[in-house]
Amino acid sequence: MDFRALRAFVRTVERGSMTGAARDLAISQPAVTKHLRNLEHALNARLLERTSRAIRPTASGLRLYEASRGAFAALEAAMEDVKSDTGRIEGAVRIFAPSCIGSQNLCPILMAFQEEHPGVAVDLILDERQVDLVYENFDLALCYGRPASQDTIARRVGSISRILVAAPHYLERCGPIETLEKLSERELVTTLAVLSQQHSLALLRGSEAVDLPVRSCLRTNNAQVVRASLLAGRAPGPVQTILVRDDLEAGRLLRILPDYVVRPTELFLTYPSSRFMRPLVRAVIDYLVPRLLATEGID
Repeated sequence: MDFRALRAFVRTVERGSMTGAARDLAISQPAVTKHLRNLEHALNARLLERTSRAIRPTASGLRLYEASRGAFAALEAAMEDVKSDTGRIEGAVRIFAPSCIGSQNLCPILMAFQEEHPGVAVDLILDERQVDLVYENFDLALCYGRPASQDTIARRVGSISRILVAAPHYLERCGPIETLEKLSERELVTTLAVLSQQHSLALLRGSEAVDLPVRSCLRTNNAQVVRASLLAGRAPGPVQTILVRDDLEAGRLLRILPDYVVRPTELFLTYPSSRFMRPLVRAVIDYLVPRLLATEGID
């Protein structure tokens, strides 16, 4: 069987498009199309369903993909292992992360890693959704909260601290917030993940835990929208410390109710499997973890 055709098939399934597969394999899209056509002809089976928007495997294609992906992972790991014997760390790594920590912290760390290893290419995807590492072909992902998937390994990195802040001009306009009762009376800017189903905010003061009922004027899944709304003085709200560290130092935002913190969120580094982990992926993990832990706001 043509190894290149099978590889093109696996990448097409993982990317959901021949264009994405061609980009990954550094070949043209017509070449991917030819590989797929030859593979289907050799197997006398239809492997892919093509629509105007996406490409998905048929039942036969899915069986072939499931049988092939582990073998390819093992081969890629073995080839990288041979390269690492020469002291070189190179290749491509595909990483997923939430937009806040990804842009603020992860991106600078990865650029520093590339300075030390110029042969490494990084595909960094930032979003606020849940991701399927295996199907979407990610080598690593940072996520808030322990992932439920059984196909991944989760390594706890630390916890993300959140504090309560407001813009100085908001406090001048609407008055100070000196008690939990006053905070409960105000409308807040929040992320979707920080509130309970009962629309309460979990706060801690030492060993004391408080579930405070709150009202929101804006709820969003984007941390940058929260920051922009806070800076504009729209309302106070809970926010990740790493997101507003510079704003606090410059006085653009002020901490309110400083005795309280929002219940921290656990941060995990996840990867599909350690059985065929490529040396490059292992090197990225070893580089990332201590530098993330050294970040203010990650405990």
